[in-house]
Amino acid sequence: MAETLNPRAGIGMTSARTRGRMIERLREQGIKDEMVLAAMGSVPRHLYVDQALESRAYEDTALPIGFGQTISNPYIVARMAELARHGENGHGHELGRVLEIGLGCGYQAAVLGKLAREVVSMERIAALVGKTRVRLRELRVNNVKPKHGDGMTGARDFAPFDAIVIAAAFAEVPHVLLEQLADGGRLVMPLGNATQTLCVMERQGESFTERMLEGVKFVPLLPGVA
Repeated sequence: MAETLNPRAGIGMTSARTRGRMIERLREQGIKDEMVLAAMGSVPRHLYVDQALESRAYEDTALPIGFGQTISNPYIVARMAELARHGENGHGHELGRVLEIGLGCGYQAAVLGKLAREVVSMERIAALVGKTRVRLRELRVNNVKPKHGDGMTGARDFAPFDAIVIAAAFAEVPHVLLEQLADGGRLVMPLGNATQTLCVMERQGESFTERMLEGVKFVPLLPGVA
């Protein structure tokens, strides 16, 4: 008899119809990468939010996860994943090792884990790391490594990274993170304070190209640990 990993795993939010509606909405919003869409469809978003909010899990909205943090809406998770895979030439790239700054509830890390060999995810809030580590283990997400630490400094011991995805906004791109990109790698982050824009920095040898895309709204990237 198969073991039930989570008592919430069998509720209606796992239905093919519910997932399908989210994927069709993402297509309408402009997400084209079929690998990203497949990843979004295979990660049970309702298991990454509090049980009281799971009926809203597949709405296109950010939701609170405690500790003053939020889970990003499905579109922005898919958009950042797509940008992590696609360089300026528009071709999708296989991702080996990815660095995520802002583990949160683990949802975006799990999506990235469907697209990469390994995801190292930094989180400054120790209690959130502990809670999310348990969740990822229960859901058998084995290629995500949660790390408690200051995301502003990256994870030099695991560098270089094919992509770095930052799930919080900062006024400027941290140069220490650019240094941890592999050649051809991409850093995706919201840039700005009151007004934020989705930014992609792509490394080409020792130089970087910058793309500024649509407006976004994220919590601020804070230094240090808590």
